Amino acid sequence: MWCVAVAVGSFRRYATYRVATAAGVFTNTVFGFIIAYTYLALWAERPHLGGYDQAQALTYAWTGQALLAASALMAGGGLDELQERIRTGDVVVDLYRPADLQLWWLSAELGRAGLQLIGRGVVPLAVGALCFPLALPGNAATWGFFLLSVLLGVVVSFALRYLVALAAFWLLDGSGLALIASLAAMFLSGMLLPLRVFPGGLGEVVQLLPWAAVLQVPADVLLGARSGGGLVRGLLFQAGWGVALLALGRVVQSAATRKVVVHGG
Repeated sequence: MWCVAVAVGSFRRYATYRVATAAGVFTNTVFGFIIAYTYLALWAERPHLGGYDQAQALTYAWTGQALLAASALMAGGGLDELQERIRTGDVVVDLYRPADLQLWWLSAELGRAGLQLIGRGVVPLAVGALCFPLALPGNAATWGFFLLSVLLGVVVSFALRYLVALAAFWLLDGSGLALIASLAAMFLSGMLLPLRVFPGGLGEVVQLLPWAAVLQVPADVLLGARSGGGLVRGLLFQAGWGVALLALGRVVQSAATRKVVVHGG
């Protein structure tokens, strides 16, 4: 199937950037140490903050670094290219392909995320496990559900960033909106602090937003904070947001396609 070929091609494409991947591993590892020591200080003052003990908090910190590139929490990932193609008009070529635009870019994004998870995810988490007492699971089933949750989180992240990229059809320059979206993703996904430590009603609201599906839910699955019915609800939460946002993306894509036709593209 062509979408598999696109995903494999994207994986191979990003695999050629070995120096960039190595630099990313180094950066993620350094930031992992910074955040880990910050968490150590915070949890020393507030033990069991958010329902996590210190080992779980450290695991959360390193899980965030492991998923940072795969889920594109601080950048547009491969969709920066789509936004640029829309700005220059090269997207017309994409629209003439005998393939759905959204599915094409989703396939490419899954390939990119797979490479980044292996290239920039495994090493930082392994370094964290060697240097800190992490609460990593010891059974294969938990790791399997974690990978499934990561996959669903990547889909939600893609769907959010796809909407931002499509906004370039109406904006002369979508970089400002992309920057705002990146800042929102960092704060609302739990990248800076777990969403479970947010106070009162704010904590309840942010855990219902789609960004929670990108990092908070996968991290809780890995930590064992979600099991049984909680695990099922977490996966359904991610899948629900993924389906809803992809559907919204198709609506916006249809409107954007009509706009291109009106402008003679």
